[in-house]
Amino acid sequence: MECRVKVTDVRFEHHREALGIGVHRPRVSWTTVTDATGWRQTVRQIQVLDEAGTVVWDTGREKTGESVLVPWPAPPLASRDRRRVRVRVWGPDGAGPSPWSEAVPVEAALLRPGDWTAAFVTGGADRLLRHGFDLRDGFVSARLYATALGVYEIELNGTRVGDHVLAPGWTSYRNRLRYQTYDVTDLLRPGPNALGALLGDGWYHGRLGWADGSAYYGDEVALLAQLEVRYADGTIDRVGTGPGWTCAPGPIVASDLYDGERHDARAEPPGWSMPGFDDEAWGAVRVVAADPARLVAPDGPPVRRTEVLEPVAVTESPDGHPILDFGQNIAGRLRIRVSGPAGRVVTLRHAEVLDERGGLCVRPLRTARATDEYVLRGTGTEEWEPRFTYHGFRYAEVRGWPGTLDPADVRAVVCHTDMTRTGRFTCSDPMLNRLHENAVWSMRGNFVDLPTDCPQRDERFGWTGDAQVFAPAAAFLYACGGLFASWLTDLAAEQHDDGLVPPYVPYVKVEGDGAQPAAAWGDAAVIVPWTMYRRFGDRDVLRRQYPSMRAWVDGIAALAGDRYVWDTGFQFGDWLDPAAPPDRPDATRTPHGLVATAYLAYSAGLVARTAEVLGETADRERYDDLAGRVRAAFRAKYQGPDGRLTGDSQTGYALALGFGLLEDAASRRAAGRRLAEVVRRDGHRIGTGFVGTPLVCDALCDAGEHETAYRLVLQRACPSWLYQVTMGATTIWERWDSLLPDGTVNPGTMTSFNHYAYGAVADWLHRVVAGLAPDEPGYRRLLVRPRPGGGLTHASATLDTPYGRAEAGWRLLPATRELQVEVLVPPNATARVILPAGETTDVTAGRHTFRAPFG
Repeated sequence: MECRVKVTDVRFEHHREALGIGVHRPRVSWTTVTDATGWRQTVRQIQVLDEAGTVVWDTGREKTGESVLVPWPAPPLASRDRRRVRVRVWGPDGAGPSPWSEAVPVEAALLRPGDWTAAFVTGGADRLLRHGFDLRDGFVSARLYATALGVYEIELNGTRVGDHVLAPGWTSYRNRLRYQTYDVTDLLRPGPNALGALLGDGWYHGRLGWADGSAYYGDEVALLAQLEVRYADGTIDRVGTGPGWTCAPGPIVASDLYDGERHDARAEPPGWSMPGFDDEAWGAVRVVAADPARLVAPDGPPVRRTEVLEPVAVTESPDGHPILDFGQNIAGRLRIRVSGPAGRVVTLRHAEVLDERGGLCVRPLRTARATDEYVLRGTGTEEWEPRFTYHGFRYAEVRGWPGTLDPADVRAVVCHTDMTRTGRFTCSDPMLNRLHENAVWSMRGNFVDLPTDCPQRDERFGWTGDAQVFAPAAAFLYACGGLFASWLTDLAAEQHDDGLVPPYVPYVKVEGDGAQPAAAWGDAAVIVPWTMYRRFGDRDVLRRQYPSMRAWVDGIAALAGDRYVWDTGFQFGDWLDPAAPPDRPDATRTPHGLVATAYLAYSAGLVARTAEVLGETADRERYDDLAGRVRAAFRAKYQGPDGRLTGDSQTGYALALGFGLLEDAASRRAAGRRLAEVVRRDGHRIGTGFVGTPLVCDALCDAGEHETAYRLVLQRACPSWLYQVTMGATTIWERWDSLLPDGTVNPGTMTSFNHYAYGAVADWLHRVVAGLAPDEPGYRRLLVRPRPGGGLTHASATLDTPYGRAEAGWRLLPATRELQVEVLVPPNATARVILPAGETTDVTAGRHTFRAPFG
């Protein structure tokens, strides 16, 4: 009989491409594809092969169903080791085996500081660097390891190496600096060769923050590059940055992430990265001291160009310049094709929205110029795209264009971390679909190497509170486990000795900012690792972050003291509550102490659950006890005799219900009723800021108020999620009313049109509206529990889980007044299906259909 089982998608850690992996023992995962209903893995076999295809390690048949993040089965990898891994599996009752999977390559990076023989070099103000060298014949492979203090692009024999954007990205530079590994075998030739590099300021030397934060990390940019060429006889030639390199000014006159880039094409020396180029007039580089122990390989994918958009409309600014509308707010830059006289300057300005006169509205950018300039070479058709900047924009104004601008000569290039898309949602309401798409685009615009708050103004920081509330939605939409693992490592590195977590990571101190502990923001130290564990099944992220998780809770518990109430010091509170005035986003209806104490109780409870997962029994008991004491103190401080909470706000009740702070079922029912009353009192308009927004719909549903939750989500009047859609939003706004009903921009100094925090509602759409949620870590067991309502006639979600494709969807059948629920469970997983009336069914892998009376 034909075998219907196939092992696919063998992968390592959270990498799609395992070239230059930074661990000695990379964990292995795979997906099984089969049309056999109820299939589950009972036995696995993993083989590790060398470069010649010889099996060097074989686990033999192992009786286990585990297939996600399986421990490395062979001796640890050493630096530069190259292996291939293949897997086969057996199904129920030992049926099988499947055919062997493809043997997928994995290659270790430089894992020891001593592996580096190259040195960091700088040209000072000069940003072009080059070096010529000769190679013997007979080489079989070559790897280039590279990074920069700043951002870099490398060319080898005149060809760009790799497709990364803004490499090496932004980390806590004083603790960690990422480097990249490139396979450059096909770019080399026997005889003369040349390496060339361009350097930009990036995060290391450029402006950071809303004050004068230039050159925060260092006064000059520098390059580190090490080329290793392997020959058939086993010998290796190394070419690295060092004293023999030369430098020159180059065409990039200025580059800054906020202000933009100026490129003078007349100043680019032809053939400068080719062998044989005459660099006699170039200057000598200078070696920069830097500790190679800080160098680390990436945990996730790089930033890349992911999409190119054409203009959808062209208008004219009040002063007569063409403005291109790309129809979508993005993070990226423009690519132009232009011809004209030498010295002509083409200026590109960017903005998210237009002002009331039809010109670019640049006030929300604050001090960010968001302006790129290209000085023509004058040698025919020229193509250009900035290298070392990016902007948040939908609209672009073009000045200085030679002749009449043809919109076909300008494109918008979308840039963000190149994560794999995993989750999707759709329903019968087009506006709700647009809202979901806005959340997707806001994630794309803000996951530019790390989870930032916004991509357009003088900020773009990794705000911890924003990341914390959006993490569940993010983990559904994209395979972001590697990106978050890296960011959490930086969070722990930036954490103070007393457990304090700065408000954004990496942390740089700017004017008007104090790194004081703040609830919901610092709690990212606990909540984000737990979310990654629940969504990706990654127990190691808990193990790595556990000291950081404990330190945060211990530090805040010390602030709360014997009262177990945290009501002192600065707090963001329910940031940007819609009732807060434009100039006081922290002036919210929910008391700051209520928010902070609720989060202390919640995080203490999560640390207890983490301790249980990790087998830390004493810690589990200690943090369980702490959580219980804080919950009791919360009730005593903030719950009145009538059961109402201080502030009587949507966020207060959402926190109390969502974090399990109330004592008994009667109290929870009363709080749920009061939450629904408050929502109705507010005209079914949203009354939450960053803290309450992720919780309010779930709190209503848990209280049996599904229709109230739907009315809240489907509301179109301001403030609401769909108000933004009615106003033409293509991303999630920072404020519920970033654009006022009269079409003018909110006067607040913080008015971004691309902030993902309020897009956290996407997680509710996935779990509750469509009904697809994890019941066990990594979706090993699904919880399918759709809750139709709001006049929707159908909804569905799909997710590529670590075990394979999962689906959950429902449709109303008017003819029979039934609800039809469709479920797809991936192989090696199960599901618990709960229909609206409460009927529960356990199912195994395969497709399943359920019908139940409805309406």
